Amino acid sequence: MPEGDTIFRSARAMQRALGGKLCTGFETGLATLARVNDDAPVAGRIIERVEARGKWLLVHFSGDLILLTHMLMSGSWHLYRTGEKWWMGRDRMRAVIRTEDWQAVAFNVPVAEFHTARSIERYTQVPKLGVDVLGDQYTVESGVARLKAYAAERPEAEIAVVLLNQRVLAGLGNVYKSEVAFAAGVNPFRAMSTLTDRELEVMAEVAGKWMKVNVLDGAGDGIVTYSGNRRTTGATNRQDRLWVYGRQGQECRRCGALIQMRKQGEQARSTYWCPGCQPWLPAAGQTAEAPAGRMVKLVGRRRSTSC
Repeated sequence: MPEGDTIFRSARAMQRALGGKLCTGFETGLATLARVNDDAPVAGRIIERVEARGKWLLVHFSGDLILLTHMLMSGSWHLYRTGEKWWMGRDRMRAVIRTEDWQAVAFNVPVAEFHTARSIERYTQVPKLGVDVLGDQYTVESGVARLKAYAAERPEAEIAVVLLNQRVLAGLGNVYKSEVAFAAGVNPFRAMSTLTDRELEVMAEVAGKWMKVNVLDGAGDGIVTYSGNRRTTGATNRQDRLWVYGRQGQECRRCGALIQMRKQGEQARSTYWCPGCQPWLPAAGQTAEAPAGRMVKLVGRRRSTSC
C-alpha cells in the first residue's frame, strides 16, 4: 500500500511535469469522472498545481476543479513522456491527464473524484486529516501534541493503531507504524495511557526524520511510483533496509530476539515488533501477559546497527 512518502514523491514529480501547463486532453473509464468531464471539459484548463495531503493526491485545475485520488492498496500514478509506452495495460487505467509533453496515468486507483474547493471541505476526509508528517508545518512538537490529544480522548487505544490513524498523523502507513514504534522501544500493543513523554517525542521525531529521508530529491523524469527504496536502518543493502517490518521469524538487528508479527486493529493490519527491544508494559486494568505471538528465542549476542 502506498504510504505518504510515495504519494509525496508522485505529487512532486507530477507538479514538475504538469504544473502550470495547459491540459490538452483528459480520458477516463470511470463514469463519475466522465460525467463531470462531459459537462465541464478538463481539456483547455491550466493544471495549477499538484499536491499531496497525507495519502491523498490532489490535482488542481483552473476554474475551481480538483481531481482527488487515493491509492488504497493497489493504486499508483505514472508519468510518461508523450508517445512513451505504458508499463501497465489499458484495462487498469482510471484517468489520463495529458499536456503537450507529458501524460500522467492513474492505474488501479480505487478512489477518484472531481471536487470544488468547497466540496473538498464539506464532503471528504481531507480537511479532517491530522498534521501531515511531510508537510511544512510538521514539527516534533506538533506531532507530540496530536498524539497527546488523542491519548486524552482514547487512553486505551493501542499505539500502532493510532500511528495509522490519518486524523492523528497524516501520511504514516503500515511500514512506518512498525518501524517508528521500534525506534522508540515501544511495544506496538501498548495503550496510549502508558506512553511517556519521551517515548512520544522519539516517535514524533523519527516519523518526520525517516519519512523525509525517503523523499529526498532525485526521482528523475521517468516512472515516479514507489520503487522499493524505502529504508529506516540507513543500510544501502536492499535486504537490510528495515528494522522489523516484514522480518517475522528473523533475528532482531539489535538484540537477536526473533521478530514477531501479529494482526492488529479492526483492519487486521500486520504489525511487526521485537519482544526484546520493545517489552510489554500493560496499562492499569490490563493483563500483565504480553500479546500472544511466536515463541521468542533470545540469542547470546547483541548487534549494533546505526540509524
